[in-house]
Amino acid sequence: MSESANRQNDNQADDSIHLQQVGGVYRLTLNRPQRLNALTREMLSRISDALADIAADAGARLLVITGAGRAFSAGQDLTDKGAIEDGRACRNTVERYYNPVIRQIHSLELPVVAAVNGIAAGAGVSLALACDIVIAVDSAAFDIAFARIGLIPDAGGTHQLQRLLGPARARALAMLGEKLAAPEAARLGLIHRAVADDTFEAEVNALAQRLAEGPTRALALMKQAFHAGDHHSLEQQLALEAELQAQAADSEDFAEGLAAFLAKRAPRFKGM
Repeated sequence: MSESANRQNDNQADDSIHLQQVGGVYRLTLNRPQRLNALTREMLSRISDALADIAADAGARLLVITGAGRAFSAGQDLTDKGAIEDGRACRNTVERYYNPVIRQIHSLELPVVAAVNGIAAGAGVSLALACDIVIAVDSAAFDIAFARIGLIPDAGGTHQLQRLLGPARARALAMLGEKLAAPEAARLGLIHRAVADDTFEAEVNALAQRLAEGPTRALALMKQAFHAGDHHSLEQQLALEAELQAQAADSEDFAEGLAAFLAKRAPRFKGM
């Protein structure tokens, strides 16, 4: 992405995140490399503000979330005084800071890609898995570390691990506090792909371009359907698919896709 074309988020006075925009593609970088991008309450508030800005941008087509330096995120910063000292503090941190961010990622009407450039641990795993597509460097790892400090996976961690890996493997990983290397995470279906470190940026950019040039209105509806499928019966899902398909069929992108197919040319989607 061209630095000259980037738009920086004005509300990041502490520099703990960077929000950049090129066209309709946003890139949110967790920016505490000296702490392996460990998350604080202030940082989570800034992430939430950035997500709100993206949601309000009618021209937004894609969000990539990544980390600065050698980590994606080491999870909760244990030195964030007052964040997790006791049950009351933990509940407040999870409910007030983590859960809104996870909900915002789920509800964004565009694809969200986690570009896991290094270790993801604890809540860093939960943050990555909240995204629609996870791509990681081969040298990255997903460390389900909660049990090692006497806590449980939060920020949607129990939901995502069980949904992606199945209950038996998810429970074992969480209870044993184990770590999955990125290639193994891809093999097990926890993430989409693990790629060589030296081609990672090129792979992320190619994926971002492909998604941003796609029918992003249909992709948003697809995302809605997949999330609903976690708790719907078959009959409920069939009804929802019919409704969402009708919305997709009324879009300009569908008209363009159909016209392009009949004309045997590449479609030019606008996300409308």
